[in-house]
Amino acid sequence: MNAMDLERAKVHDADACLVLANKYCPDPDAEDAANIMRVISMKNYCEESRIIIQLMQYHNKAYLLNIPSWDWKQGDDVICLAELKLGFIAQSCLAPGFSTMMANLFAMRSFITSPDMAAWQNDYLQGTGCEMYTETLSPSFSGMTFSQASELCFVKLKLLLLAIEVKPIDGGDTKISINPQSSKMPANTVGFFIAQSAEEVKRAWFYCKACHEDVKDENLIKKCKCKHLMTFRKGVRAIQLVGKTMANKTGATPATPFSAALSKPLLNIKNSVMAKEENGSKPVMNGRLVPIGPNGLVDETYGGYHISYEVKKLMPTNKPADQQKNGKMEVGIADDQAKDFDFAKTEMKYDSTGMFHWTPARSIEDCILDRNQAAMTVLNGHVVVCLFADPDSPLIGLRNLVMPLRASNFHYHELKHVVIVGAVDYLRREWKTLQNLPKISVLNGSPLSRADLRAVNVNLCDMCVILSAKVPSNDDPTLADKEAILASLNIKAMTFGDIITNIESMGDSKDALNNMGDTTVKRPGPIYGTNVPMITELVNDSNVQFLDQDDDDDPDTELYLTQPFACGTAFAVSVLDSLMSTTYFNQNALTLIRSLITGGATPELEIILAEGAGLRGGYSTPDTLSHRDRCRVGQISLSDGPLATFGEGRKYQDLFVASLRNYGMLCIGLYRLRDAALTTVDATSKRYVITNPPFDFGLLPTDQVYVLLPFERKQSRFSFSETEV
Repeated sequence: MNAMDLERAKVHDADACLVLANKYCPDPDAEDAANIMRVISMKNYCEESRIIIQLMQYHNKAYLLNIPSWDWKQGDDVICLAELKLGFIAQSCLAPGFSTMMANLFAMRSFITSPDMAAWQNDYLQGTGCEMYTETLSPSFSGMTFSQASELCFVKLKLLLLAIEVKPIDGGDTKISINPQSSKMPANTVGFFIAQSAEEVKRAWFYCKACHEDVKDENLIKKCKCKHLMTFRKGVRAIQLVGKTMANKTGATPATPFSAALSKPLLNIKNSVMAKEENGSKPVMNGRLVPIGPNGLVDETYGGYHISYEVKKLMPTNKPADQQKNGKMEVGIADDQAKDFDFAKTEMKYDSTGMFHWTPARSIEDCILDRNQAAMTVLNGHVVVCLFADPDSPLIGLRNLVMPLRASNFHYHELKHVVIVGAVDYLRREWKTLQNLPKISVLNGSPLSRADLRAVNVNLCDMCVILSAKVPSNDDPTLADKEAILASLNIKAMTFGDIITNIESMGDSKDALNNMGDTTVKRPGPIYGTNVPMITELVNDSNVQFLDQDDDDDPDTELYLTQPFACGTAFAVSVLDSLMSTTYFNQNALTLIRSLITGGATPELEIILAEGAGLRGGYSTPDTLSHRDRCRVGQISLSDGPLATFGEGRKYQDLFVASLRNYGMLCIGLYRLRDAALTTVDATSKRYVITNPPFDFGLLPTDQVYVLLPFERKQSRFSFSETEV
């Protein structure tokens, strides 16, 4: 906050400034406000500084957009702990254990296997050594589809290609496309890989079809002497060097930054006058030039972002006189949008960006169930959220948990119903951000009440999430997670079966009981609570030792080495700290992780949410409907279905190639029974995560596979979202 301190720290010469949040603070909003002020101070001192900030609360991200010199294109970035933490947990509802896989990917650690360890620990540890890398693909990949390139990388180069950078035809900002299905790759495409080291990923840069097609050992794929490849590499490196030089020129810092900081107001005035003279009548928005379209009109962007119909309709139109028709003024509809729709016939099913399912706002009273109503509702394959909160607890942003489960690349019937068990007084404060998301119910009760848990059929849920919004006490860190641990042990101690009578849903149920999803498909639930799929959020890492009574983890064991974390049943916000260094080294890695786990949050959506009015509905247009065409995380079983044959002793490479060729699915890991001696599907055993197994890794019929599924416009031939626990 002090310019002299920033001078002493040589912020103007720093490669980046990292602002860390106190995750254990009693007031998250105050902590965020203080850190945002620190960003403002540093940007005021040297606006070219690259800043990466941790924020506690999602809604505070909006304030960063108000800083004129905040620019993500320059490398500025924000890591919102609530958004990422709840996003990781949400994806674990779709694919149990996925949070562990992703957390290990950006942790940047090496692994050491040992013959003294159990076989499952060695398999797990090999996956923890994987990291995310980016590399330009060699010209041999030009013209290939993503599936062809991914297969070549896996089979020939022993690399897992996850995504590519796509440059729009109109010359806009590049986008990261995960497992795209249609387009062919141009030259100079940047790929995103999962591998053990940066040295391995160089194979994608060196690969030459002419020289390496017959090479069997991937370690022999080195730089070759081909002339066209040498020319290509020189050209790419020259472009990269020119880009860096241009960035350095535009981001040059003054020779005397401290004195410059003192005279900053004068410099700003001078610069703004010069900018007006140089740019003539070019408009400026948010400290940046607004693009001019080919017709000479201002391009419809906000600070460089393309804006949607929803944002346009909040803005005044240029020609109010033209809106007057038949003596009436059309209110709130942008001129270029009003003629495109037949409003009477169009139903709004998605938000204005087309990225999420949307429903008209409902009051929380319409969604509240009491215990009897919940028991009379056939809940199956749903998500139970056990929430501990006082009426005045800080908001944790439940929207970040529910929105990934409402992504538009799911069909409506595939959406899992979310039942929140907790105090209604607290949920009323959260409800404004949840009221437009479909299939949500609230049970006003306690997550420690077995009667409430039985009422919501916790034994039939696809995932039980245990969260706490309570402020942890500074007295004893062990007690910070007492409610979450008690709730977890309480569920594990429950028994089901004959205790519960099967009650059919009543036809005259009130609104809260309607649209509970497909109740025709019923599956038997586990008899014992230990088999209920569960993920518990912990504040203190060391408390993970209390979650599993049958593990032999040492209390001083690092979180990632503990059994609950390896099995995907525990998650702690501390694992997100390593994301700061990952973002520093590779900004695109954060973009990829965010798009994977948030279900499709975009800068455009964040601008809309910054308005404070929540999600707005949008009319379906070909443009917004095209946003549904993106992949999602899924988990499929090898015990049955069309891939069952691969569970009978086949190798992982066979499964990878067949899934990619036949279904467009990209396999990224396995979820395996800890007790490998069990050869039949047995729900009593725990599973652990194996990230990117070796190509010759043997498969078992009880394995479940993590996949990136392409969007299917028609209902799938078989449901990939159904997982066996």
